[in-house]
Amino acid sequence: MFTGLVSALGRIVSVSEGDVRRMTISSPYPASSIDLGASIAHAGVCLTVVARRAVGEGAEYDLDVSPETLSKTTLGEWTAGDVVNLERALKVGDELGGHIVQGHVDGVGRVVSRSDEDEPLQISAPSSPTRVRSRWMACP
Repeated sequence: MFTGLVSALGRIVSVSEGDVRRMTISSPYPASSIDLGASIAHAGVCLTVVARRAVGEGAEYDLDVSPETLSKTTLGEWTAGDVVNLERALKVGDELGGHIVQGHVDGVGRVVSRSDEDEPLQISAPSSPTRVRSRWMACP
């Protein structure tokens, strides 16, 4: 589970080609604090850490992103050098400063209107969202 509050900014180091894309992320999180199999939300999308290594005081870690996740999110457009919002999974006892969010995609919406003013963004949601299930997106 997540609170929806960004805790750090990461940078995409590399993105492999192929059906399942391996992404390497550079983050300020200490490598010792990232367990293999940890769930970290990237721009709101829960992804599982499959490898990690210390780099200075932070870490680089790898993610495998499935075709289903690529088709339901903007992750397929990410390239090396892009900055991404990061959020660690909520632990029992952590303060709930935001709201509880699962970090799983339930459907694809469409931006209906957008303004450069202080107007809210309007999004059209699908009438019957499809629950995305994928072995690559499992969150504890």
